Amino acid sequence: METFLNKLLMPAGIAVLTTAAIFALRSVVFRLLHKWAESTDAKLDDVIIKSLRAPSLYWCIAIGLYTGIVVSDIPPKYASYFTKAIYVIIILSVTVALSNLTGKIFRYYIQKSALPIPTTGLTHGLLKATILIIGFLIVLHSLGISITPLITALGVGGLAVALALQDTLANLFAGTHILVEKSIRVGDFIRLESGQEGYVEDIGWRTTKIRMLPNNIVIIPNSKLAQSIITNYYLPEKRMSLLLPISVSYSSDPDHVERVLLEEAKKGAEKIPGLLKEPEPFVRFIPGYGDSSLDFTLICQVKEFVDQYLVQHELRKRIFKRFKEEGIEIPFPHRTIYLREEKNWNNR
Repeated sequence: METFLNKLLMPAGIAVLTTAAIFALRSVVFRLLHKWAESTDAKLDDVIIKSLRAPSLYWCIAIGLYTGIVVSDIPPKYASYFTKAIYVIIILSVTVALSNLTGKIFRYYIQKSALPIPTTGLTHGLLKATILIIGFLIVLHSLGISITPLITALGVGGLAVALALQDTLANLFAGTHILVEKSIRVGDFIRLESGQEGYVEDIGWRTTKIRMLPNNIVIIPNSKLAQSIITNYYLPEKRMSLLLPISVSYSSDPDHVERVLLEEAKKGAEKIPGLLKEPEPFVRFIPGYGDSSLDFTLICQVKEFVDQYLVQHELRKRIFKRFKEEGIEIPFPHRTIYLREEKNWNNR
């Protein structure tokens, strides 16, 4: 009995000491890596260090256990079970580390290079799922489990799963279609046919999130979004035209009104955020003759959709003050009523 305990305690002690030594070495290495990362301006090294911190704990434990098994007198039959368990721990931890690291590096480089590739939750999820599936298949192979029957079973059961998850799969494929077509991208400002409008926050595997201007989130199933009529205010570019209607009295000179509007628009482009100098603003005598006024339209360009609100606010104030200075009247609606006196036929 004592001999058995000695044979068991010695490998266990060696495993614990080895694990503790590797843990200490790991702490020193990560401390040095953090100091090195802080001395650089790049963020990629921070991403790599953060992704390796948790999996490295399992690697330390696996190395300690493997050392204990090597120096022990455990029968080869049982030692092989422990060895396979250690392999599984290492493969799973490496797989998780690679999936997290690949996803973060992918998102980092896409955002840095500004390539027209979506970095949404769906893309990130598909990339991580692919790596995790590969890691799972490697684990099965290392355990001596044939993956051919598993693939066959998945093929047979795939039809049943597809029928049971029709809505989920419809949303998944609709989200993939949206990403590939690039009609909607993360960050775009869109308006739905139902009236909601806002910025696209994320295109996930099931839903798309839209942040409205009041800072509320609208969550829409991808299948519904793919079937909707959508106005994308960021395509083909963010810049857009702003049409500002202006009405003056019939006593005003149209040429004078046009000149005043153009002057105020050009002055405003120098000071109003979001109002563009190029292309130059212009005025059209449209819609034309109103019931109580001459109706003009001032047309200018703004940087993006949300800039129109501040631009309209500032331009209207400037135009109102200038009209007062120039003596241009903004008329009130009025009606002229003619009363016809009817004869009293009863008194004839």
